Amino acid sequence: MPPKLPVPELRQTLDSYLRAVQHLVSEAQFQKTRAIVETFGKPGGVGERLQKQLLEKREKTENWVFDVWLEDMYLKNRLALPVNSSPALVFPKQAFRNATDSLVFAARLILSVSQYKTLVDGKAVLADAPLCMDQYQRLFSSYRRAGLQQDTLITADGGHVIVACRNQFFVLHLSEGSWLLTEADVQAQLQWIEEQTRSTEQEQPALGLLTGTGRTDWARARDQLLTDPVNRESVELLERCVCVVCLDGPAGLEPSDADRAALMLHGGGPDRNGANRWYDKPLQFVIGADGVCGVVCEHSPLEGIVLVQCAEHVLKHTRSSSSAAGRSGSELPHPQRLQWTCSSGIHRALAAAADHLQRSEGWGRWALPNLSRSDGLFLPSRLQQNLHMKVFTFPAHGKEWIKQQKMSPDAYTQLALQLAFYRCHRRPVSTYESASLRRFRLGRVENIRSATPEALAFAKAMTDGRTSTQDTEKMEKLRAAVEAQTRITLLAVSGMGIDNHLLGLRETAREMKMETPELFSDQTYRISNTFILSTSQVPSPQMFCCYGPVAADGYGVCYNPRADRLMFCVSSFRESPESCSERLVRALEAGLQDMMELCTKHNTH
Repeated sequence: MPPKLPVPELRQTLDSYLRAVQHLVSEAQFQKTRAIVETFGKPGGVGERLQKQLLEKREKTENWVFDVWLEDMYLKNRLALPVNSSPALVFPKQAFRNATDSLVFAARLILSVSQYKTLVDGKAVLADAPLCMDQYQRLFSSYRRAGLQQDTLITADGGHVIVACRNQFFVLHLSEGSWLLTEADVQAQLQWIEEQTRSTEQEQPALGLLTGTGRTDWARARDQLLTDPVNRESVELLERCVCVVCLDGPAGLEPSDADRAALMLHGGGPDRNGANRWYDKPLQFVIGADGVCGVVCEHSPLEGIVLVQCAEHVLKHTRSSSSAAGRSGSELPHPQRLQWTCSSGIHRALAAAADHLQRSEGWGRWALPNLSRSDGLFLPSRLQQNLHMKVFTFPAHGKEWIKQQKMSPDAYTQLALQLAFYRCHRRPVSTYESASLRRFRLGRVENIRSATPEALAFAKAMTDGRTSTQDTEKMEKLRAAVEAQTRITLLAVSGMGIDNHLLGLRETAREMKMETPELFSDQTYRISNTFILSTSQVPSPQMFCCYGPVAADGYGVCYNPRADRLMFCVSSFRESPESCSERLVRALEAGLQDMMELCTKHNTH
């Protein structure tokens, strides 16, 4: 069994926090923050009292930060799940010749998911290292239930799959009595579903739209729905499904990588496939008739690497499957169409949800990481029309070349992103890079604050325009920045990061009904925790990841360091005058080229 997550030393966290923010804020702001931090951490002060309580909590619980982290990061967030919260994996574009090909692919995918669930249930999915496997147990059995104040992560496992087609939902059982469905059976069931939805005679309202709107609005509509027993049965079947499989119609365009990424995140709006979704479920596999395929993840139960491993298994077995002979699918009972009884209030909620998904008007509430929701900022809602996605591949080298420079590929890539942002905006910003804590019981993630002082010094050296700045000096600053990034990464993955610790201290103060310490209400703290640049790494040669920005004027960057090239998916919001995905990509390309030339010159000398 993995060990418990440690609680870092209080003084270490406070010193690291000051170092992380000093170069991000003005001198006046920093001096104010330092005074607050020193007061908080003085011997016998508030910080030490909270630290003692946190250490006691560690002894009594499996993971001292798990519950408050889950609530703060996800369940209390009131924004809509698509774009704002749920990431997606984009599969290679499939070369479907006709509708039958897409249904064959879908049938193989469903059986592959069922096979992987069997492995997970039997604990046959083992990690290469002694890592916590708890997230795998939540992969198929979790459901995020919308609430008025905060959502609830429930466990419900019914063993069936929900198939979405033309905004209608059907229950597909993978076994009938003792009979396990074959590929031919599943394909026949999917064919029946596809044929049924061509007719409008039994068409039901597009209830999936409600799961894509703000969480409080969805919770209100859900409460209305549940007053009717027909709706209650449909919702319960959705909550208990293994996954949702979305059979999408063609998007009506020849999609680029960026288009495919956007289509995975929001379905193209209600006029395309945006209503053919149920976002509360952790796994939504999308199979487009035009070959645009992938999986959308409700993020609260699990981290990206768990999703990637499941998706890789599914893709592998989808390709390796061959049509299997079996009993005729026509002998099976037909899938059950979910029925809905909708009041005038539900129809109004559906119209509002469709407008929210399509348009960039209106205002949503965004709360910063590790801060109370009362400290949130009001930002424009940002969905289909507002999302600006760019996918960029740097072909000159990949992670193997970076290793030859005796540097960490992840640290090197983070420095390239810091350089790109600095070139665009002439300032550094607080940056969030996730670090896995699965080496600890119930471990989720910690924040690697990649915007280090060393990263800023390197970016300045590369952009100051002074001919007197020699390549040797630039190279020294690059190596110093890579080493600094590597150090804080090691601290984060070993449970010694600062953000979870600060969150735990803040929540401990609330549990003790103590007045919130000034450290957690100070304006400087809020500014320094606005993570304008959010980054993550998904090492998979078969697919790429994408997600939306975490701030109105920020970026979301997912990168895939392959052996011979580097791939990036960059997102921002079009209505922001500050951020622009295309501009950041151009700066990133230039920075990677400059860094490569710098390393090549240095090695030549």
